[in-house]
Amino acid sequence: MAELTESCILVVDRDPAQRDVVCEAIAGTARRVVAAESDSEALEILGRERVGLVFSELAGNAPGVTTLFRQIQQRHPEVPAVAMAAEGSIEHAVDVMRDGAADYLVKPVDVTRLASVVQKYFAPGQHVADPVAVDASSVALLQTARRVAATEVTVTISGESGSGKEVLARYIHAHSGRRNGPFVAINCAAIPENMLEAVLFGHEKGAFTGATRSHAGKFEQANGGTLLLDEISEMDLALQAKLLRVIQEREVERIGASAPVAVDVRVVTTTNRNLREWVASGRFREDLYYRLNVLPLHVPALRDRPADIVPLAEMFLARHDRHRHLAHCARAALSAYHWPGNVRELDNLVQRSAILSTGPEILVSDLAFEAANGAMSAPDDSGLHERLAHHEFECIRKALEAHGGKRAAAAEELGISARTLRYKLARLRELGMSVPGDRHE
Repeated sequence: MAELTESCILVVDRDPAQRDVVCEAIAGTARRVVAAESDSEALEILGRERVGLVFSELAGNAPGVTTLFRQIQQRHPEVPAVAMAAEGSIEHAVDVMRDGAADYLVKPVDVTRLASVVQKYFAPGQHVADPVAVDASSVALLQTARRVAATEVTVTISGESGSGKEVLARYIHAHSGRRNGPFVAINCAAIPENMLEAVLFGHEKGAFTGATRSHAGKFEQANGGTLLLDEISEMDLALQAKLLRVIQEREVERIGASAPVAVDVRVVTTTNRNLREWVASGRFREDLYYRLNVLPLHVPALRDRPADIVPLAEMFLARHDRHRHLAHCARAALSAYHWPGNVRELDNLVQRSAILSTGPEILVSDLAFEAANGAMSAPDDSGLHERLAHHEFECIRKALEAHGGKRAAAAEELGISARTLRYKLARLRELGMSVPGDRHE
């Protein structure tokens, strides 16, 4: 499970001077800005970026100028689009907003008004693109997560490393009543035990050696929003007891402070362990387990949701190199691989393959899989080549049957040369497969 990069604001204007003015004004609000000079470029950006808000010019009051707004409403209904018109009128504003615009500004755009619109439609955590979910198990998980998001209870998300647990946590926050509040994430396994308490709960100046100033902890930083405790199972038992008290009392006491501070935080945790087993072995507090595990969710490993593999790969490829695409054979190889590193491994593979590939297509020979020793290699897991051969055979068989066994017509449908088809048929015969239409040359 994965999603696109951090949300941005898209500015569409054919006039480069006007476009720069709006982009600079938005940049002043500390938001990431992407610019486009045409509707087609804007739609391309919407297809590959996570866009949270669109500002688009209107060329005039002529029919057809609101086409982009209609297309955004149809293709990306979650993204608000704001119209910018050179000449404003009430009638025109009504027409544009009927075609899908969320708001209406008149040029030259007032910077203060622009900032207020950004604040209105682009609050932190809003308009987050949904994770890729094509496999039935992923679709069901997102449906459950959406219902969970509407509650205020703590959530524990389990799953293998790299499977997309944090992505699901961000999805829950983005669809919750806390979406306008902060989303703060901390990896409990990445911070030394003697520092984790101060990072979580904060400290006062002079509380310990090196504490030269007071510091708010992650709980205070997440006030009004969501705190993600990643890999919660790695937390020390003594600190688990303090965490339990903070969650129950909804207040945190900084190290060295004389009084607690009230916090309003929803806690989401993730783990790649079986927490029940850790409770049984005494490595995780039972009372904390039941406090955190009110609504448990499990993210399946990538190999257990195969229908997600190719859509995820295509999304990563669009992010790393939008000028290349995956060949049919490469898609089949990706689908047949077992992905021990899950989505994180897939992203790394696509990025490496895009760098190493020399043509417009990424072929199966371009897929730079990582071997057990860390070196790059072709996919060589058990049975992969046999599965690929059967998949290729099925494609060729269907094409030959559709064209009555005629090789030239089948090759054209498959997008390969007749010579390549003859070579593939020879390889399939070597594997003992009966090739239909052998009597046709």
